Parts: sequence; structure tokens; C-alpha cells
Amino acid sequence: MALLELYGVTDEDHRAELLALARQSDEQSWLRSFPSELPEAYTTYISFEAEARSLLNYECLFVPGLLQTEDYARAALQRGMPAATKEEIGRLVEARMSRQAVLARETPLRLWAIVDEAALHRPVGGQKIMKAQLERLAESAELPQVTLQALPYAVGGHPGMPGSFVILQFADAGAGDVVYIETQAGDLFLESDTDLSRFGAIFEYLRALALPPDESVALIQGAARDL
Repeated sequence: MALLELYGVTDEDHRAELLALARQSDEQSWLRSFPSELPEAYTTYISFEAEARSLLNYECLFVPGLLQTEDYARAALQRGMPAATKEEIGRLVEARMSRQAVLARETPLRLWAIVDEAALHRPVGGQKIMKAQLERLAESAELPQVTLQALPYAVGGHPGMPGSFVILQFADAGAGDVVYIETQAGDLFLESDTDLSRFGAIFEYLRALALPPDESVALIQGAARDL
């Protein structure tokens, strides 16, 4: 604000744009401590996530990263990357926890997450860690910026079975939406109208099949009690 006054920037739209950029820069400052340690595709995704207005996330095997506890994240990464060192896992966990700040910023990211029931019953890290994770997940569903749905076994086959994906949506009209898919062969960023239409339709289909938010929380709480 002081610099805007100093340089005589009086146009309200221009001031608002520059202030938004300043806030965004501050929100991503933590990422600067990681650049040489995180995969390039992952840092690109983190940057997109920090800039996004909303995020549509379907997960078939894990709890969404933005809603994970630290213990769950560490256990998932250790099992998923058995050759990684303790230090490497620690830095990845730190990055994942830092990412969650997007849900608590001044204008929070709006997250719509759909989680397959299979992810609720896989005891990543053991029963104690999983129970705490499920309790956190149920609590997260109460946040106004989070919509959480569970996709129950009872629906049978569905179009999300090939794998998890994220659709990043941006407020800037000049920035097109992006589909992100993490695979064993590498991370994919899809931006074509065809891909956006296809994955948007899949997410809408899954949203219709999944339980309503209140019933989803009940399913999650039931899974926690069973541990």
C-alpha cells in the first residue's frame, strides 16, 4: 500500500490487481525453500494450486492431500516411495502440509473432494493413524470452503475407476482450467477443451453417484468407529 501511494497508483482496479499479486506472492513464499528438492512437475502443480480459485478432486485410493494429517501423509509417502530417504520423505511431508494453507488464506481455495470408499478402509499407517485421519476428514467437511462426498461401494462400477484426478479452476478469465493426473510414468497437465470437457463430465457423473455431504460424513465416522 505504501509503494502504491509513493508511485501515485490511483486506479482502483490496478491497485486491487497489484495487491492480489502481493498476497499471492506471500502465500507461495514457503515454496522457495524447496525448489531444488521437489520434482519440477510437483512445484508446477503447487504453483497452480496456489493460484486456483477452486479445485475439484477425485481420489480413489488416498485421502485428498489437502485434507491429510501429517502422520497419514508420512505413512503414505513412505510406502509409496520405499527407496526415498527419511530426509526426502520429511521434506515432501513438509511441502504437503504447507500446501494446506490455501484453505485458510484470506480468500480460501474452494475444494470439492470426492473420495472412493476404498480410501476410507485402507489403514494407511495403521489403525491409530487412520482413525485420526478419518476424524480429521469428517471435521474438514464442516469447513465452508470444503465440500466432501464419499463414493460408496454400493454404486458398483463408475467412470472414476481408472484413477484419481484434479481439475484446477482459475478466476482469471485469461487462465484456462487445467486437469492434473499423477501417474507412475510421470505427471500430466491437460489443458485442451476436449480433455477439460471429458474430465468435467466424469466429475459431474461421480458427484451425482456419491453420497450427499451429510451422509458422506456419517460413512466416514462409521469407518473411524470400526477401527
